[in-house]
Amino acid sequence: MSILTFILALTPIIWLILALVFLKIKAPLACSIGLLLTIILAIYGFKLPFLDTITGTLDGIALGLWPIIYVIVAALFTYNVTNKSGGIRVIQDVLSSITTDKRILVLIIAWGFGGFLEAIAGFGTAVAIPSGILIAFGFEPIKAAIICLIANTTPTAFGAVGLPVITLANVTQLPQKSLSYTVTLQLLFLVIIVPYILVILTGNGFKSLKGVGFITFMAGLSFALPQIFIAKFIGAELPAILGSLICIGTTILLTKWKNKKKMESVSSHSKHSPTEFFKACSPFILVFVFVLLASSLFPTINHFLNSFTTSIKIYTGKNALPFKINWLSSPGTLILIATLIGGKIQGFNFKQLFAILITTIKGLWKTVITVCSIVALAKVMGYAGMTHTLAISLVKIMGPFYPLVAPLIGALGTFITGSDTSANVLFGNLQLSAAKSLGADTKWIVSSNMVGATAGKMISPQSIAVASAAINKEGSESIILKQALKWFGFYLVIICVYLYVSGLLLQKF
Repeated sequence: MSILTFILALTPIIWLILALVFLKIKAPLACSIGLLLTIILAIYGFKLPFLDTITGTLDGIALGLWPIIYVIVAALFTYNVTNKSGGIRVIQDVLSSITTDKRILVLIIAWGFGGFLEAIAGFGTAVAIPSGILIAFGFEPIKAAIICLIANTTPTAFGAVGLPVITLANVTQLPQKSLSYTVTLQLLFLVIIVPYILVILTGNGFKSLKGVGFITFMAGLSFALPQIFIAKFIGAELPAILGSLICIGTTILLTKWKNKKKMESVSSHSKHSPTEFFKACSPFILVFVFVLLASSLFPTINHFLNSFTTSIKIYTGKNALPFKINWLSSPGTLILIATLIGGKIQGFNFKQLFAILITTIKGLWKTVITVCSIVALAKVMGYAGMTHTLAISLVKIMGPFYPLVAPLIGALGTFITGSDTSANVLFGNLQLSAAKSLGADTKWIVSSNMVGATAGKMISPQSIAVASAAINKEGSESIILKQALKWFGFYLVIICVYLYVSGLLLQKF
């Protein structure tokens, strides 16, 4: 494999970073140019047939629309309905009765609740919904987006009811439970570290840890330990769901205990009855119920909903998989139905709800262009062999030090595709082959791909587009990406060094 081939494969990624971070080109234009550049490289540099290139592009655009844009629309619709009904204000008042400390609110909303949304739904909901709630609490929009992007890292490993890890196990034919357990062990340190990053970012410095250090530590530990236990004895479906719920409960209980110990009264807001609080939360409660019931945890319901599926063959290349539209089991459909019912509970009629939905859709056209372009770019890179070329080149360059950069390959996969699951499909077997050739622990190296993929989620153009849409600041993608890159670098260095050293120690003992 020549250096020129490697450089050609790397060109779309270099362009995206250059355009978004340094040239500050608006994301829709930058990603559209990136897609056009990738199409040209695929045809002339990697000899992908013209028809395959065009249909691969259309396959990516279709995936961008369904389920990604569909889920973004549904999630923002949920927030807009709850905001317009006054429900967000009620939720804000109730949370403020627990604490007015923004550092703790971030742990509850972005870390705990965001982790829960990622666990049951994924597809951007964990960035879109918590960002809006934080803004309602007075957070500066860009900061709210960065906080939610950082928070939406480690929970993505077991997002969408464990789909990324389940997929990785299926691709590599490694035992699901033991692979899940290994992933949770590798994530342990990161799950404890991330809440500290969120608090430091919220308070603009290390001094912001003063007074909340123990609560911050427990917000991580109460998420991490249940994940390890559940993954070891049950599997990949429940670790993030139960971990996030235990984290939320622990953080709230410790905050109440702290306030009681100091004899503090934190609430100056109006009291709300349980009925008012239920009405305010009804869309979110119903989202939780519907998505959970539709998951693989309830196979009868899951199979029934999945039976309403349309398959369309778009890509014309060899071994092409059909594009599937899961009409009823899609998180977007479940969130929309939950919000329509929740909106009725909150007092809206269907005409009013439809008007809110139309307004939500109209405000997202730039996001549609960005997401469809970047997903199509990723698809074409994959079909042309460009993504595989990058990974193979890294294996050859690093040799025996390959385990040090194994997480980087997972991060690369998520940066390109915007999906942990896709990163595992792309590189799971590559990691397995590299581990076998080096005589390293296969589960450890393969799990490194999953853990590295959580880092790439933070700076994926797809995630950045969701974040900018969620805070109603389309066009701010370059600002968000530039700030997120700093934390991504810190996060990735920790992963690479921690997993490399841990892997060496495992081989010795």
